[in-house]
Amino acid sequence: MPSLPASGLKVFSFKGRTKILHLTWVAFFISFFVWFSHAPLMATMRDALGMSDQEVKALLIMNIALTIPARIIIGMLVDKVGPRITYSTLLMVSGVLCIVSSFAQTFEMMALTRFLLGFVGAGFVIGIRMIGEWFPAKQVGVAEGIYGGWGNFGSAAAAMSLPAIAMLYGGDDGWRYAIASVGVVAMVYSLIYFFNVTDTPQGATYFKPNKVGAMEVSSRNDMILYGLTKLPLFLAMGVLNWKLGPDNLGIINEGAMLVIYISLGGLYLYQGLHIYDVNKHIFKEVVPEIHRYKFKQVAVLNLAYLVTFGSELAVVSMLPMFFQDTFDLSIIMAGLLASGFAFMNLVARPGGGLLSDRYGRKKTLLILLGGLTIGYLVLSQIDSSWAIWVAVVAMMTCSFFVQAGEGAVFSMVPLIKRRMTGQIAGNVGANGNVGGVCFLTVLSFVSPEAFFITIACSAAIVMVITYIFLDEPKGHMAEVLPDGTVELIDVS
Repeated sequence: MPSLPASGLKVFSFKGRTKILHLTWVAFFISFFVWFSHAPLMATMRDALGMSDQEVKALLIMNIALTIPARIIIGMLVDKVGPRITYSTLLMVSGVLCIVSSFAQTFEMMALTRFLLGFVGAGFVIGIRMIGEWFPAKQVGVAEGIYGGWGNFGSAAAAMSLPAIAMLYGGDDGWRYAIASVGVVAMVYSLIYFFNVTDTPQGATYFKPNKVGAMEVSSRNDMILYGLTKLPLFLAMGVLNWKLGPDNLGIINEGAMLVIYISLGGLYLYQGLHIYDVNKHIFKEVVPEIHRYKFKQVAVLNLAYLVTFGSELAVVSMLPMFFQDTFDLSIIMAGLLASGFAFMNLVARPGGGLLSDRYGRKKTLLILLGGLTIGYLVLSQIDSSWAIWVAVVAMMTCSFFVQAGEGAVFSMVPLIKRRMTGQIAGNVGANGNVGGVCFLTVLSFVSPEAFFITIACSAAIVMVITYIFLDEPKGHMAEVLPDGTVELIDVS
């Protein structure tokens, strides 16, 4: 059976752990297909619903906003109840919401359903825990890369297929039937997934956190750092609130905006108190060595994912319209060309995981962050004078570094603390959405050129932080079994 070099992973098998990998990346693929089903049809939806340019920009931001808290919540749920139940439920609910969105007759209805569908973007976190349970450290990087990369391709598949599907249905409502079809597929696959996977290999223990609601940390300094890393999540929601307010898009009034600000502040304080409640024992006693981990690892990966996946979210959302406007292309051609950015997920994200497994997690991540910095600087120079094929090559080269960087980030996540992998993945993943909200907000004020330059500068800063603070995983992490014995898990 053919396998990936240096990994021993039999990619074309459909047995054992590889079967779980394939079933899980398909679940993620469908979740991304649902999540970005609107992007390639945006121009048609804009005309059908009579949306203004500002309303279109608001819709792009709202589509990813809820994913920020959703990834935290889903991370807690998957650690508590397991990936099988969590993923199946998420796909079923998002399928229903997708169908509802296809019936929207006004901008307000479309905005509400796309906002709620942001929850499906949290599906990524579920698979990270599932793959981490089934694969050993020497294969987990490439396995997580295949899961994330092939699943992320769902956005490219949506860009390539949905305009054609909408035309196949024909008429003014073709786009509605296309989006509704995606929802039906999600609902059917939720049942397939539920009846064909298990949370762990036979005989293995599914480790659960001692407490839920907040992550456990190892020291007072880590608790402070944990609290600080929560701040960008709430600030991003605040930015979205401000952007939707009367001084900008005018989607909500001043009273509603004030209530949301107060609610976000209250939630942040509540989260801080909950973090303290879960970890207050560290003020009285030293955390045993077996339970310790370095939270700075999580903090650095948060930032790395903010500039990798965050930039991908923003670019995938705007790229079809960017190509359509820059090169005066049809909606179908613009969607096909723009899909090249996400298309690279098929090889780039597994490639990032494979390089991390073979050459080291930190070194690989640094090189990839440098590559995407240069890549976005190149994209900032694209204009109508470029040959289209040159622009596409530049876009796909940049996307390789972006998505390989994502693979490198999540090759490390399952190696920090096994029983909290869902929560760690949720925190890291949520920061990817923070990046998406921030970069799309920047785009609403500046030209595409300045937008790409902003991403490049952000990546350069994160590369320096990664070099200074990130540690290469090595040795073993320990987990306590229910009977009190200790299991050592290799992370080298």
